[in-house]
Amino acid sequence: MTIQINGGGVLKRLDICFSAVTNKYYNRDGETFFNPLHSGQYGVFLYYLSNEAFKHDEIKLAEKIYYLNKALNCVEWFYEINLPEHFFADHPLGCVLGRANYGDYLCVGQGVTVGNNHNLYPTIGKNVTIHPYSSIIGKSVIGDNVEISMYTMIKDETIPSDCLVFGQSPNLIIKQRSHQEMMQRLCQFRVEKKYE
Repeated sequence: MTIQINGGGVLKRLDICFSAVTNKYYNRDGETFFNPLHSGQYGVFLYYLSNEAFKHDEIKLAEKIYYLNKALNCVEWFYEINLPEHFFADHPLGCVLGRANYGDYLCVGQGVTVGNNHNLYPTIGKNVTIHPYSSIIGKSVIGDNVEISMYTMIKDETIPSDCLVFGQSPNLIIKQRSHQEMMQRLCQFRVEKKYE
């Protein structure tokens, strides 16, 4: 059994993912660029590779690639989880992404944790940025176009769309903003490529 690295496989997924990212290291001369020496990019590549192996029932291979990613990039992105099509990991050292329902256009930083509380998992909307050392735990529902500030801890909470979030549950500070402002603030992805 071979896992298709190019064509319709892993590199295709990588191209789709990276083509929407605005970070200068993801595009060169207008073309999507993959640098295996860039740990954020290589981490996403290894996640896609392990996920593709899992989808082809190559569990041993998926496990090996998953542990390689964990050892090289210090990320916990299990091969069974379904990360979105457009996903940007900005310095993802120590990032743990568990079994949540992830919306498209997700951006995470270092030390981010997404996971369960009493076997209940979060649902994260589209176009969400989770800044470093923040956590989304349990039966949390995060709306679309949400920016979660550094060191925020959301546990079993519902966050509306188009807002900024600070603090720690149950004492979160939620600042509602216009849809237009949030689309401008959350600029890690090309606007013309975003959902409408």
